[in-house]
Amino acid sequence: MSLTSRSLLATMISLALYGPAMAYEIPAMSENVNDESEAVNDTQSELELVRGTCIAPQDMPADPNNEPITVSADKAEAKPNQKVTYSGDVLLQQGNRTVAADTATLHQPENIVTAEGNVYFHDGTIEVYSDRIQSNLDTEDSEMDNAVYNMTCEAGRGEAERVTKNGIAYYRLKNGTYTTCPPGDKSWLFSATSIERESDSPFADLYNARFEVVDVPVLYLPYLRVPVGDERLTGFLYPSISYGTRDGFELETPFYWNMAPNYDMTITPKYMSNRGLQLNSEFRYLTNLGEGSLKGEYLGNDQKATDEDSRWGYNWSHNGMYNEHWLFSVDYSKVSDVTYFSDIDSNIGEREDNNLLQTGEVSYRDLNWDSTLRVRNFQSLTPGGSSNYRLLPQLEFNYYRPEMPYGLDFNLLSHISRFENDAIDKPSADRVHLEPTLTLPYATPWWSITSEAKLMYTYYNQDFDPTVNGLETLEETTSRTVPSIRIHSGLYFERNTLLWGDDYTQSLEPQIQYLFVKDVEQQAIFSSYDTTLLQTDYYGLFRDKRYSSVDRIAAANQFTVGATTRYFDSEFVERFNLAIGQIFYLNDSGRNLNEANESTPNYSATALESDFNYDDWLFFHGGLQYDASKQDMQFANAAVEYREGSLYTQLNYRFVSKDYIIETLGNDNQDIDKYTEDGISQLGFSTGFPVYGGLSLRGDYYHDLTENQMLEGQISLNYRSACWMISLGYNEYLKSRVNVNSDPAEYEQNFSISFSLLGLAGVPPVGATSADSGGNAIAYGRPFYLNN
Repeated sequence: MSLTSRSLLATMISLALYGPAMAYEIPAMSENVNDESEAVNDTQSELELVRGTCIAPQDMPADPNNEPITVSADKAEAKPNQKVTYSGDVLLQQGNRTVAADTATLHQPENIVTAEGNVYFHDGTIEVYSDRIQSNLDTEDSEMDNAVYNMTCEAGRGEAERVTKNGIAYYRLKNGTYTTCPPGDKSWLFSATSIERESDSPFADLYNARFEVVDVPVLYLPYLRVPVGDERLTGFLYPSISYGTRDGFELETPFYWNMAPNYDMTITPKYMSNRGLQLNSEFRYLTNLGEGSLKGEYLGNDQKATDEDSRWGYNWSHNGMYNEHWLFSVDYSKVSDVTYFSDIDSNIGEREDNNLLQTGEVSYRDLNWDSTLRVRNFQSLTPGGSSNYRLLPQLEFNYYRPEMPYGLDFNLLSHISRFENDAIDKPSADRVHLEPTLTLPYATPWWSITSEAKLMYTYYNQDFDPTVNGLETLEETTSRTVPSIRIHSGLYFERNTLLWGDDYTQSLEPQIQYLFVKDVEQQAIFSSYDTTLLQTDYYGLFRDKRYSSVDRIAAANQFTVGATTRYFDSEFVERFNLAIGQIFYLNDSGRNLNEANESTPNYSATALESDFNYDDWLFFHGGLQYDASKQDMQFANAAVEYREGSLYTQLNYRFVSKDYIIETLGNDNQDIDKYTEDGISQLGFSTGFPVYGGLSLRGDYYHDLTENQMLEGQISLNYRSACWMISLGYNEYLKSRVNVNSDPAEYEQNFSISFSLLGLAGVPPVGATSADSGGNAIAYGRPFYLNN
């Protein structure tokens, strides 16, 4: 309202100062009645063009007061030294401002401007309707009666019995209101007998403030200060209320503490009727070394836990840059117990494979080189403890020299690492790795070839107990040197074609790769300090390695052959692709992760990938790996989706055979038999659609076909209006099952209801309910995603 009052006053001053001169410049009314009607219609049409419109800041003039003024009216009448009056469809425009009224008058010598009758004001961001406005040009006092305002660039509207401006700096609204609900909807609003603000203040003061829901007062405060811009203000944020069968009735009342311009804190007491009172906090900071946050959660006495001990979690995250070369990153988290996340809704830290990440690194980057010092640890979220290695620390150095003589590119990757583990059957080690690489790339629009030569040297100093089973072949000090050669070439062909009468462009992209990695004895090295097997899909066929790191380097003497075809429509949007590839082994090196034998074929399984997009409403993605020698489908995944507007339905599936799991990962102590009897075969279904008006439904269901049991199912019913939302949800998911052969499946069920007011700062995201907290077996993903 303050900006409106100031802008409107400036406009009315301009009207008063320039009005008399302009009154004599307005052409006389035509005697032709049709011309008069046309002039009136033009005035109305210009007014309709601005009603409800939003003008972006970059589209507004820098100083509206210096913009030319245009005035139109049915009649203009001036009495020297008394008054100037415009009457009949008065319309004044200056820059981004528009004022309309039945009459506008400048009284002299009082120097008072008055606009009366259906007064309308618009400045691009707000529009105001009023019965009357009066401004004193000498004192710059003004009043607006029965004002109704509406924000045009964001949700927000309200009204006031009177808007008063005293001097140039003070504004007051008598009996004012504010809401983001549409006209006629009083689901919620703020009201106050008096709203006051200094023009240069980022805050507004509300006296006798009330918060009303459906005309029923639910909160009263004699005094309330609120921010009216982007500035931050210490005080309570809006509470959130929900109910779930797991935690019971929940009430959160966040308090925001604006400690300084570069740091603040939010303290949130959270009451859960089934667990007790939890205190959550988040401290944010911004320094010359970057930005970060400290999060903490503390539940002093969990009434639902068997031991009723205190439960807590915290996280420190930081990301920053200094002097354009130094980079800093920290993400350290810890919780009180291994079942913390399964029992309590929490957003503490980053979780991966039932471990909580604890890492930090400092990097220095220059034009041709970079260096990183990194430490990494994990907190296990399983009762047996973590088997992951701590990295304490790792120093990494990389050097790049592109565009050397003869078109060569050179890079050197290197690192020194210290790995520690408390498990008796896992050694600790120091590792030094050097990896110089020469690359010769060449490309034309239709053909490319890249040649690469690499030498991988690794030194280990290992600390272990040689009497432990499985560690007998290791050596305390050992090294390994592995040379590698890779040549990759591809072609690109294109043609125009017709499909079902429509024009398409089809591409054919064959590629071939030769890879040689020397077969070097590696039994003296522990194979998994930070190394794991990579997935072998179509794109993985053309990698130069089978493992993620350097503890195990798979030998290779092989050709990889593959081809991709794509179809583009007339708008050059990719509608279909199909890729197929296979590896052919020249000798026993690299045939299998285990020792090759006479029955092992000289080729790999065939890998296939495909995507399909029909008219942007039907999508498909599929991938598989088939071993023709064994007539065995090793793994497969597929997803099909129908989407139109807010309606979507997706069916997805994934499969991994048990033989393939054992063949690639091993089956020590038959542990795999505890988790699956016949591999992985899981089906997922997800859908969401509008029912009627603002009512919508969403459901997800995931089923294990191998064990014939539900993994997870959830359904939610949501109703959303323009300014509030209510959500009902039910969720049931498989909580634990240690052994599929003996232990019964244990499920957890949860019913939840939540209510949210939309358009209020501090309100949780719409649709965020505890029913969403269970971990889907197959995560939802768009089945067709390409960079067109």
